[in-house]
Amino acid sequence: MTRDLLLAIDNGTQSVRALLFDVRGSLVAKARAALDEYAVPRTGWHEHDAEGFWRAVCGVCRRLLQENATLRERIAGVAVTTQRGTAIALDRNGKPLRPAITWLDQRRSAEVPALPLHWRVAFRLVRVSETVAHLQREAEANWIASNEPRLWAATDKFLLLSGYLIYRFCGRFVDSTGAQVGYVPFDFKHLTWARPGDWKWSAIRVERSMLPELVAPGTVIADISEDAAEATGIPRRTPLVAAAADKACEVLGAGCLEPNIAVLSYGTTATINTTSRRYFEPMPLLPSYPAAIPRAYNTEVQIPSGYWMVTWFKEQFGVRDDTLEDLANAVAPGAMGLIVQPYWWPRITMPEAKGAMVGFGGEHTRAHVYRAILEGVAFALREGKERIERRGHVPVTALRVAGGGSQSDAAMQLTADVFGLPAERPHIYETSGLGAAIDAAVGLGLHPDFPSAVRAMTRTARVFEPQSTARTLYDTLYRRVYRKLYGRLQPLYEAIRDITESAVNHS
Repeated sequence: MTRDLLLAIDNGTQSVRALLFDVRGSLVAKARAALDEYAVPRTGWHEHDAEGFWRAVCGVCRRLLQENATLRERIAGVAVTTQRGTAIALDRNGKPLRPAITWLDQRRSAEVPALPLHWRVAFRLVRVSETVAHLQREAEANWIASNEPRLWAATDKFLLLSGYLIYRFCGRFVDSTGAQVGYVPFDFKHLTWARPGDWKWSAIRVERSMLPELVAPGTVIADISEDAAEATGIPRRTPLVAAAADKACEVLGAGCLEPNIAVLSYGTTATINTTSRRYFEPMPLLPSYPAAIPRAYNTEVQIPSGYWMVTWFKEQFGVRDDTLEDLANAVAPGAMGLIVQPYWWPRITMPEAKGAMVGFGGEHTRAHVYRAILEGVAFALREGKERIERRGHVPVTALRVAGGGSQSDAAMQLTADVFGLPAERPHIYETSGLGAAIDAAVGLGLHPDFPSAVRAMTRTARVFEPQSTARTLYDTLYRRVYRKLYGRLQPLYEAIRDITESAVNHS
């Protein structure tokens, strides 16, 4: 039987999906399992049983292959893409020592390693000392080492979720360079672990021996093990191919190989990405992340709250999913002057940032609030686009939108209007899974290279053209109001932080 199907495992934040694609990029079969076993032991903490991730992967694979038994023997290979920044500590036997700390976790380490003097001086000179300190406090390894020292002493391997699932699939401690987005000592420019003497080894309490071997996306890692075949139902001796993190795979699955194409991801974290063969930092100390293709980078700017704000809105205003589109369309562009700065969660480069809604009047309803949220996220991502263009010296001329928010026609139209560019919706919603399948297709030789695979497996379903009146209105609001908000509010954000932290410390 011809092996012409690609199995992509997409372990996201809200669910795990097993997706079978053909070599034309069509979704042949799918199974999904919700991830609802997250634990919040304390306010701000966010954990998940590490083995629970693997059990969810096994369960969803078994269901997919039971429901589509005739397709099982056509699987040519498997690729894994996962949520980013979720960390797992393993003992010498490869067993998790504690629950995984997910990327949503907000705990901070009170004790962090002291950096060598020359690095402290250098960071002060370029005014990034606070950003580096924020990174150190955020690092899961530093928190475990400070708060669970015996457990950290027993830690033999410290992996991101991608590396853990690869280990469970094949028994090897290997991960893709394209998955290294987290608080680990990774050299983003050279796509490898940081060199000895790099400041990251001093900033984060991780040793090189604790980290996996790295391979490029599209590399065949190994065949899945006998144990994994039995647990998942995937045929024995099926090759496992390195893919990348979910955002990187999403960019690839949207067909973005060139720096003039920007991909917006309307997910829990909203992002704008381009793909570049040249390394540059979109913001100081904010690296370009590894792409889902070898020797390339995604120049990403994040809005951490992103479309999580839609979930926040639904919960706070008692709105059902099936009414959101009507709410957005009930309000004219500009939301009658209500402007949202969507920093509900702080950004690593702006740790003092908070969210704001400006321009309230008695005429505003929850529909105006909802539309202003969508517009605020689009404004913030347009600001990211302009930053990427300045730093990369390549104008963005094409726009593709992925993620859950891309399914909203209202969101797609206002995106085209805010950016002043046609907004393209990919042919398939599962773009991160498709990106992983593209990695597998190239790694297994089903397509000769990435450009060929992207041409064959990606396409546009619908294009939303900017409307001139709305485009002019948004451009004026963006330039005269939105771009000035952060600078005007930053001193107040810092004052709020100082006052509230002082109150907590004295309570």
